[in-house]
Amino acid sequence: MSEPGFPSLGQLQVLLTVVDAGSFAAAARRLNRATSAITYAIDNLEAQLGLPLFDRVATRKPELTQAGRAIVAEARTVTHSVDMLRAKVKGLLEGLEAEVSVAVDVMLPTSRLVDALQAFQATFPTVPLRLHVETLGAVTQLVSERTAVVGISGPLHVDTIGLERIAIGGVELVPVAAPFHPLARLGAQTPGAARNHIQLVLTDRSKLTEGQDFGVISMKSWRLADLGAKHALLLAGVGWGNMPAAMVQGDLDAGRLVKLDLPEWSEGIYPLKALYRTDTPPGPAAQWLIERFKSQI
Repeated sequence: MSEPGFPSLGQLQVLLTVVDAGSFAAAARRLNRATSAITYAIDNLEAQLGLPLFDRVATRKPELTQAGRAIVAEARTVTHSVDMLRAKVKGLLEGLEAEVSVAVDVMLPTSRLVDALQAFQATFPTVPLRLHVETLGAVTQLVSERTAVVGISGPLHVDTIGLERIAIGGVELVPVAAPFHPLARLGAQTPGAARNHIQLVLTDRSKLTEGQDFGVISMKSWRLADLGAKHALLLAGVGWGNMPAAMVQGDLDAGRLVKLDLPEWSEGIYPLKALYRTDTPPGPAAQWLIERFKSQI
């Protein structure tokens, strides 16, 4: 049994035009070619593949055979891939990045992240995006090490020479606990009461802020590297801790968590900043993404 030949992109485009236009004559008009040229292209394609693509005997109007329908599906995939390839090359020639890698702080509200990335996909469909979600200094470390070209970072109380930082708003943090937690049952707290109960604290996986504490009040603390795990433990009443207000608003409304009245609590806003290395400033797509985050304020 002989192997099928190698159809050209032009032949596949003719095939798809015949299918979309509904006839050889309509395809010829759409492509501004003679009907005989369309027929010849389809005949050659069928000969190369060794399969009849159209039933031109049983019906007056060309109808796809079962094999033809399968080939058309593959032809659409091939032509789409070529279109994406050409769009990618065009973007590279115009200065677009081959890929944009972004690191974001886990505190960044999901709604802001989704808004920015949906808009990015619509604006730069040919630019792949790589996303890292980290805590505290780990975002800055990824940018410093060139793993990410753009970072959306929370507060970092260390020197970051060589990094540009742009304010993009902040996140409201609220201290919360389960309604059956001792701090929740007591209502308004006397100063220092929170120090006697386990505080759930996000820990930093980077070396930049190793050993530093952010918003820690209690003498007893459990450290976690995952915000989702912290949320689950808060709901279970294991401890108390501060959380992004937007993330726990549903829990507060439903009574699954309550906001604590702590006299010593002062970390109301968690500031966010976009950052990048000054020696490798962001390209057009990455810069657009920074501007999108700025516009959300």
